[in-house]
Amino acid sequence: MKQIEQLFEQYTRQKPTQIYELPSSGSNRRYFRVSGEGISLIGAKGLDVDENIAFMEIAKHFKLRGLPVPQVLYASADKFFYLQEDLGDQTLFNTISAGRESGNYSEEEKTLLKKTIALLPKLQFEGGKGLDYNICFPQPEFDERNVWFDFNYFKYCFLKTTGIEFSEIKLHNDMQKMAEDLLEGEHAETFMYRDFQARNVMLVNNEPYFIDFQGGRKGPFYYDLASFVWQAKANYSSELKEELIQTYKDALKKYVDVPNDVFDKKLRLFVLFRTMQVLGAYGFRGYFEKKPHFLQSVPFAIDNLRKLIAEPFTEYPYVQQILTELTQMRQFSDLRAEKKLEVRIFSFSYKKGIPTDDSGNGGGYVFDCRAIDNPGKYDHFKHFTGLDKEVIDYLEADGGVTKFLTNVYDLADVHVKRYMERKFTNLMFCFGCTGGQHRSVYCAQHLAEYLAKRYNITIKLYHREQGIEQEF
Repeated sequence: MKQIEQLFEQYTRQKPTQIYELPSSGSNRRYFRVSGEGISLIGAKGLDVDENIAFMEIAKHFKLRGLPVPQVLYASADKFFYLQEDLGDQTLFNTISAGRESGNYSEEEKTLLKKTIALLPKLQFEGGKGLDYNICFPQPEFDERNVWFDFNYFKYCFLKTTGIEFSEIKLHNDMQKMAEDLLEGEHAETFMYRDFQARNVMLVNNEPYFIDFQGGRKGPFYYDLASFVWQAKANYSSELKEELIQTYKDALKKYVDVPNDVFDKKLRLFVLFRTMQVLGAYGFRGYFEKKPHFLQSVPFAIDNLRKLIAEPFTEYPYVQQILTELTQMRQFSDLRAEKKLEVRIFSFSYKKGIPTDDSGNGGGYVFDCRAIDNPGKYDHFKHFTGLDKEVIDYLEADGGVTKFLTNVYDLADVHVKRYMERKFTNLMFCFGCTGGQHRSVYCAQHLAEYLAKRYNITIKLYHREQGIEQEF
C-alpha cells in the first residue's frame, strides 16, 4: 500500500487523504481506491511485470482506437504498480443481480446486456487493428498450445477430481479432433478478450466500460461471445441467449459476414470448449486454491453443459460419453436441483377429477377451458388432440383461445417470478375441459412452451388423459 501512496503523490503532487483495498476476484492482482483533494484513482499491484505491461499497453492502444476502457495514468519504474482512471463501483454483474437471481431479466437489464454485447465486435475488430500482439500475456495468439492448456486444465483440475474413470488415449484422440476444428480457418486480426463476462464490465452513466483484458490475445471472436452468453451463473433463458446472439450478429456484420449455419456450428463448439475450460478453472481455484466461491459456480456450469450436450456432439463420441457421465453424477445434479423451481402443468378431463398435488403444497392454479369453443363436438376432430395441427388451427381461428392464454400468461409470469424470488420449489397449473383431449391439451402445452422460453426452471408437462409426459 505504501508504494501506491507514493505513486499517487508523484502523479498528483499531493498526499492521499484516503486509501483502501477493493475486494479481490480470482486473480492475484490487488486493487486500491486512493483519493486526494478532488481526485480519485485506482491503484493496482500486479505480481507479474509482463502481465502488467500487457494491460497497460493494450489499454493505451484501445484508448487511441476510441474504445471505452480505463486510462492508465502512471506506472512505477519497475512496472509492478500503476494508477488508472477510477470508473466507480457499478459493475454490470451487480446491476443485473435481480435478473440473475430470478432468471427473469427486466427490460432495463436486457438493454444493458444488449448494449454490452453490441460493443464486443468493435472491441475485437477495432481493438485488434494495429495492436502489437507481441506484448500480449502470456502469449500473442490463440493457438494449438492454448487449446491443449485448457483441455489439460479441465482434465486434470476438474475431471480427475470427480473420480470418473476414463481412457487417456480415447479422450486425447477426440480432443485432438476438437482442437483441429477449433483452429480451422483463417482468423482475422481480431482481439480475443479471453475473459469477457459481466464482472469485467463497468457501467459509467449506464454505458459499458471494459476492464481486466490483460489476458487477451489474437484469436477467434466466437470465444468471447461464448464466454459472455454462457457465463455459468448468468441464468439467461434460452430466449434471452438467442436475443444476445442475434444482437452480436447484427453488430458483427459491420466487420464480417458469416453464414448463419457456419456461425452457429462454430459457436456451439466454442461454447463446449469454453465450458470445459471454465470447469477446469473452477476446479483449480476451488479444489486446489481453496476458494469456495468458485465451487459454488460448478453446478451452474454443469447445468450449462447438460443442456449443451443434450444435442450430442457426434463428431467427438468419447468426449460426449464422458461429459454425459459427468453431468449425471449425483453430486452435481442434486446441488443444481435444489436451486430451481419445478413447475408442473396438467391437462385433464373434469369428468375424471382435478389432478392431485403430490408435492405437499396443496395445489395451484386450475383453469377451466370449457368456455372456449369445443372442437370435440365435431366428429372430424374426435381422433385428434390439442397437439395436432387440425385442432390448433380450429382453436386459433376465432382468437378465443389466444385471449384466454394471454390472461393465463400474465398470471403465470407474476407467480413464477415471485416463487423464484422466494426460493420456492414447486408450482402447479392445471387446465381442464370436458374430455381432456383438445382445449386443455392445447392450453397446457402452450403454457409449458411459453415458460420454458422465459425462465430457467424445470417444467414437467402431463397430458393426463393422453398418457403423455414431457420435461422441458
